[in-house]
Amino acid sequence: MYLRYSYRIEPTPGQRIALVRTFGCARVVYNDALAARKAAWQADGSRIATGALARRVITEAKRTPERAWLAEVSVDALQSSLRDLDAAYKNFFDSVAGKRRGRRMGLPVFKRKSDSRQSIRFSRNGFRLRGDGRLNLARIGDVRVRWSRPLPSAPSSVTVVKDACGRFFASFVVETEPEILPAVDAEVGIDLGLTHYAVLSDGRVIDNPRFLRRAERRLRKAQQALSRKAKGSKNRAKARIRVARAHAKVADARRDWCHQTASRLVRENQAVYLEDLAVSGLARTRLAKSVHDAAWGMFRRALQDKAVRAGRHVGVVSRWLPSSQTCHVCWVVDGRKPLHIRTWQCEGCGTVHDRDLNASRVILAAGQAERLNAPGGPVRPGVEIPRQARPVERGTHPKPQPVTTGRQAGIPLLW
Repeated sequence: MYLRYSYRIEPTPGQRIALVRTFGCARVVYNDALAARKAAWQADGSRIATGALARRVITEAKRTPERAWLAEVSVDALQSSLRDLDAAYKNFFDSVAGKRRGRRMGLPVFKRKSDSRQSIRFSRNGFRLRGDGRLNLARIGDVRVRWSRPLPSAPSSVTVVKDACGRFFASFVVETEPEILPAVDAEVGIDLGLTHYAVLSDGRVIDNPRFLRRAERRLRKAQQALSRKAKGSKNRAKARIRVARAHAKVADARRDWCHQTASRLVRENQAVYLEDLAVSGLARTRLAKSVHDAAWGMFRRALQDKAVRAGRHVGVVSRWLPSSQTCHVCWVVDGRKPLHIRTWQCEGCGTVHDRDLNASRVILAAGQAERLNAPGGPVRPGVEIPRQARPVERGTHPKPQPVTTGRQAGIPLLW
């Protein structure tokens, strides 16, 4: 599998100028190539080949007075910007054709000089790692790297990123093998929320760190100081950097907490189950700030990525599962309940439930049922699996095997 390893780099003042110049040249090449492809499509519906496009916007452009400064930077970074444009078009067409999962991608847009994040990528021909630990970039020089951990293998490419507060990072793409952890018997269901970040089916509670809420006063003061500065002044530029650094501190703390919590859950459990929350929809409600601060999407991605590397399983149950309405003891759906009701008594068996703890246990049962049903087991929780699904040769008709259903076992339906 391919992974990214990101490190902070510390370029000298001269190297910073060279990096900023390379950012600008790569942006100009990208915009020129995008304009050429748009013009060709509008003219006769044709598509310019990548090789011909590279000759037009890089090789021939260097010979003109308007683009002669393109020769001052590495050609490898300029060619990488054209590959990025091809990838953007491919993502758009795959999204339209239904080959790409997720939200529909739009057409590529022009890059702006005022974008807070700038990046360039170097292939194997554009960088090398020195013996003293420095990163050599073409036309830039040897850059100091803060090595927090060693690379597992030789990198195939490196992306240099400059964020909104002026920090530089080097992101390496390396190929590595999964680190399979020893199998354990524990499995856990997670009910995500805002009062408590997560309630686990084993009774544990993870408190909501609320990084943005805790830093609101500092962010408000920095934003007020920025608003008082005259537009275009140097003091306003300094104040903008202070605001960006304050926000970066919050984002870094949130990201680090999500990864540490996800690593602990993956390490302790063989399978983790959670609910497919509609985060984009909840982010348009009056709870938008708290939803964004919770970063449920980042936490879920971290769980899934770490589970793949460790040989664990992460199951996502349907968002339409009535986890807050179903009793995990007798599986009676007890109807909707307002959010202010935190405990309730089941009408079927009389058990008193904590709302979040019961939901996490329902999610655990539903996730286990879906996982068992994937290889041929029954859907309903608590039903013994009579047999596993076997591969059947094409053209044969195996005899049906008796299967004990949930109704025969006396267990009510979960849905």
